[in-house]
Amino acid sequence: MSSCGDLDTDFEPEQYNEKCGVFGTYNVNKAAHTCYYGLVGLQHRGQEGAGMVTSHTDAETGKVDFKLCRGVGLVTDVFKHEDIKELEGDHAIGHTRYSTAGGKNAIEGFQPFSVRYRMGNLALCHNGNLSNAQELRSFFENQGVLMQSTVDSELFLHLISHSKRQSQLDQIFDAASQTEGAFSCIFMTETFMCALRDPNGFRPLCIGKLTGRGPNGTDGYCIASETCSLDLCKAEYVRDVEPGEMIVIDKNTVKTGTFSSLRLPQKFGTSQCIFEYVYFARPDSRIFGEYVTKVRRELGRQLAREHPVPLVAEGDPPPVIIPIPESAAHATLGFYEESVNMGRPCTMDFGFFRNPYVGRSFISPSQELRDLKVLCKFNPMEHVLRGKTVVVIDDSIVRGTTAKQLAGLIYSAGAKAVHIRISSPPVTDPCFYGMDFPSKEELFANTHFGNTQAMAEWLRVTSLGFLTPEGLVEAATRASGTRHSFCRACFTGVYPVPVTGHASGQDW
Repeated sequence: MSSCGDLDTDFEPEQYNEKCGVFGTYNVNKAAHTCYYGLVGLQHRGQEGAGMVTSHTDAETGKVDFKLCRGVGLVTDVFKHEDIKELEGDHAIGHTRYSTAGGKNAIEGFQPFSVRYRMGNLALCHNGNLSNAQELRSFFENQGVLMQSTVDSELFLHLISHSKRQSQLDQIFDAASQTEGAFSCIFMTETFMCALRDPNGFRPLCIGKLTGRGPNGTDGYCIASETCSLDLCKAEYVRDVEPGEMIVIDKNTVKTGTFSSLRLPQKFGTSQCIFEYVYFARPDSRIFGEYVTKVRRELGRQLAREHPVPLVAEGDPPPVIIPIPESAAHATLGFYEESVNMGRPCTMDFGFFRNPYVGRSFISPSQELRDLKVLCKFNPMEHVLRGKTVVVIDDSIVRGTTAKQLAGLIYSAGAKAVHIRISSPPVTDPCFYGMDFPSKEELFANTHFGNTQAMAEWLRVTSLGFLTPEGLVEAATRASGTRHSFCRACFTGVYPVPVTGHASGQDW
């Protein structure tokens, strides 16, 4: 099996980070192979570690054996050919992880978790954060329970093992009923697999079908954070797991093609994470019922209405609209399309070459050479920018340091003016539902007390425009057609689910 060690990378501090992706396969020949490619498709949701658990039934004894493999690094680094070969079985669950500061070096916190208790084998992988984790953790510590990690996902296992219910399914439901916050989970037992999404529906989760891919030509099923991983496995998208729904996949599902479904009670309404549409999810994914690229285009259109392309003097070339690659590309298309519809003279082009061979964890240069760090990733296209008024589209600003350096590169390429347009509102508050944001004090908008003009002056740009929170929600709702509400706590500081125990300071 893959070895596990400490994580030794220097993370780029200017990024928001998704904490993880989850994938599961049920009744699939060589399930580990399918799970592997599903995790590759979710690599963008976590790059610091990966893991997989398979369930194998001995043909002679009928004994069910769970095998675990997890390690540090990308999916392709963690799982070698011999590992996949040893991970036998027709069922598997897997996890890609982005770790927060408190536990990034501890392999004990890497998922999936796999345990054996009085009811048999149980494995779990979880995307999100429990907002009442501190309360639950304190309860178990007072009961003398020994914690194996600082990850809140482990609390699910203790809740299940302490449940008085008589079946594993009821125990899982009982455990989920005691948790609050964000959780899109996959549980695997010896007899079934279940997909669970919190009642608010913070994180995406969907179901796919693998027709004829099971033993004796039966149908297999898979569960994934995003549909892009279904595409990689050539699975047919069936539907999303609804907020508060627990879907059960078992032998009856294989026989009839139907799922059993249970519902958690609603306490705080629904609040799907709108930042999934803004930045985190892959543009080719379908989440919360709609393709990400469609929503991002609509965000760009709304941004063009709120902060139009600037007018230029007669005789000057029209402004050129450029994206910050790669996540702003689709918002840029929408911004340009709407600008043309509004009659604003402009062109669209690529203003930067982004080096695809420089990852997030390359070694940061010394302070005096900090501009080289950006040049390692981005090189301005002088022939596109020289003599032009440049409108730069990006999805968000974290601390502002990268945006400032990129603006400087555009000016150094000969641009006359630089206008930055952001397809989301200023981020003012941390996330307690599964995203790793900088502290409130470090966020760019807060360092300038929300003053857009002061932010523009610090960035040394001609103008700066953010999408309004109302415009963001209107555009996302219009494009997605969702009947559910969105969480926008990172833009407003209004948290839909109470957060206890100063969650921002927890290790998980």
